[in-house]
Amino acid sequence: MAVLIGRKTEVYVGKRSHFSTIPKWVYVGKWGECSRQCSKHLEIVLWIALTFVLGSSPVLGKGVEITYAKNFSIEYFETHKIVTVRNMWRGSGNLTFNYALVPRTAAVPDLPSGMRIIRTPVQRMSILETVYLGHIKSLDLYDELVGLANVSLAHDPMALEQVKGGYTKEIQEGSSLNIETLLMLKSDLVLTSAMGNPQFDTHPQLERAKQPVVITAGYMEVHPLGRSEWLKFTAVFFDKEEKASRIFDKIAKRYNELSHVASSAGQRPTVLSNAPHGGTWHVPGGRSYTARTFEDAGGDYLFSDDSSSGGLPKDFESVYHRAAEVDFWLHPGVHRDLEGLKSQDSRFARFRAFEIGNVYNNTLRSNGIGGNDIWENGVLHPEWVLEDLIAIFHPELMPNHSFRFYEKLN
Repeated sequence: MAVLIGRKTEVYVGKRSHFSTIPKWVYVGKWGECSRQCSKHLEIVLWIALTFVLGSSPVLGKGVEITYAKNFSIEYFETHKIVTVRNMWRGSGNLTFNYALVPRTAAVPDLPSGMRIIRTPVQRMSILETVYLGHIKSLDLYDELVGLANVSLAHDPMALEQVKGGYTKEIQEGSSLNIETLLMLKSDLVLTSAMGNPQFDTHPQLERAKQPVVITAGYMEVHPLGRSEWLKFTAVFFDKEEKASRIFDKIAKRYNELSHVASSAGQRPTVLSNAPHGGTWHVPGGRSYTARTFEDAGGDYLFSDDSSSGGLPKDFESVYHRAAEVDFWLHPGVHRDLEGLKSQDSRFARFRAFEIGNVYNNTLRSNGIGGNDIWENGVLHPEWVLEDLIAIFHPELMPNHSFRFYEKLN
């Protein structure tokens, strides 16, 4: 047999990409050292070992494949699912949040200590960020939506109508969380994200209040399709993985097709993003999802040589030095016309993109009360965003295109 006393290792339990960590008293020899028969015996032994260690058997061949997202994983067992979230905020290191999803009609199996338990399928959900509204729409989870934070930042018409009618309750406005209202809702699931800053993070307070809070990390993904694939994360709490996979497969297929089309463009125009706020110009890092989208749309992002995935704080002079002759300027704050942009700082008119009228903002689907669909359906559907950007950078490749999210500042 290939199972020997030895060090901690990772064990193959299904597809070659699916591994589980087992304790130090189990060791597996190198792949290929056994015959096919030996490998079969090895798999049986490992199956028994994992069942003993984890309290339940991993389900071979069952589950959802995660292709682009790096910050979550899903493991399937006979009695439950385990969802692991990592890289929740910058500097979170090796910290992970682990959740056991147990059918509400079943007994809770033996689980590792500290495992947070969520009963599924979820019947009552509250969300603290509007980005999840894109998932709710695609998976048709409006009936389950009982709590919504920051309603003034929401765009989804159905969700807003449910708040207006009283079916969905507003549970937070700004930094003030209405914990009393949230407790009365008796949610099965509360979705939120975190920054690693106790002054802003709400999950510690929710955990103290015994709320079924789950941390997400979609905003930390660096690939647009990675952020989109978090649809599968939401779906697993409702046993809707198959539906989510079908939706995402279509999204990814279209996105990659469009990226291929944009790669055929002969010339890549230069691109600048964002505008100063409070005296500081935070431009997207060269490895951010925004930079990746510009690249896939056939643009030459001016800060693509940077290796960070977050925002880069710059002053006006350093940005102007690099971007004075830029071809396109995108995401200039909240402005929707050139006059309003110039009123913020008259120096903006010196950029070539401003002079020739190549300034665009993703504000076309703003609803006038603070909501913008770019942060809901735009996050879930990066292929729609990519279509708009290709039409901006290379209109000859997208004839007769109707913009979904972007509008030109006049």
